[in-house]
Amino acid sequence: MKIVLHICCGVCAAGVVERLISEGHELRGLFYNPNIHPREEYERRLEAAYQVAKELDFPLEAGPYVPEEWFAATSGLENEPEGGRRCPVCFRLRLEKTYLYLKDYGGDAFTTTLTISSSKSAVVINQVGQEIGGDRFLARDFKKKAGFQRATELAKKWAIHRQHYCGCIYSLRGR
Repeated sequence: MKIVLHICCGVCAAGVVERLISEGHELRGLFYNPNIHPREEYERRLEAAYQVAKELDFPLEAGPYVPEEWFAATSGLENEPEGGRRCPVCFRLRLEKTYLYLKDYGGDAFTTTLTISSSKSAVVINQVGQEIGGDRFLARDFKKKAGFQRATELAKKWAIHRQHYCGCIYSLRGR
């Protein structure tokens, strides 16, 4: 199956891409993350995603970095905790862009690396993805079958940048 994969960072991409390729899928990555702050952190995560694309030999495209889109979408949710009402809005913004990319690219399905994170709810992410793309969204929980552990192993092996917050400025302030 031809899959467009939304990529949030290099660490998460490593585990998910390896798994999907081993299952025989053809991948095209999309790094679209206007939520990531500051810009320097965005650049580090993008560089890490390109490093994984090189290691695992798959095409990766970076969407535009327009944080104003994210601030507009999450306006009024600044005081929500990580995992609160702001997160599904953030997932929706990124997955809608991925779905539009899928329609332009002509793949069979789309999914995201977000579900491999131990701090993200695969149930919520998959629900948002299915609301956007219906059966064209590949609902998976990539943290299962030791997915997060494998991603961490690959990140260490390849010396990939590892971050300690989801990416948004509000999560960073909460640390």
